[in-house]
Amino acid sequence: MHNFKKLKIWIESMHLVSEVYSITKSFPTNEKFGLVSQMNRCAVSIPSNIAEGSSKSTDKHFKQYLDNSLGSSFELETQLIIAFNENYIPIEKFKETENKIKQIQKMISGFRSGLS
Repeated sequence: MHNFKKLKIWIESMHLVSEVYSITKSFPTNEKFGLVSQMNRCAVSIPSNIAEGSSKSTDKHFKQYLDNSLGSSFELETQLIIAFNENYIPIEKFKETENKIKQIQKMISGFRSGLS
């Protein structure tokens, strides 16, 4: 078992959650139950799966939750691209957030590979 609050992948993904919530606040109100909800849920899913997986008794089970977390990060990246294509976010914010997502994806993959 791992203390998820000390895991860098959890800490960084929690920062990403705040970033996504901040970004989606400026989306059109007609996206409240669409893209806003979907992006926020995906962002929350990343650290949530890391935390839940850390409670599992074997690394094999933890890896499954890390896979879910990684999947949510790719889903979020796709939704970010959609938001950018719909002109909901400026290019600078898009690039900055996309880079954060990609960093987290690499971190999760690396951490997952390090488990036995």
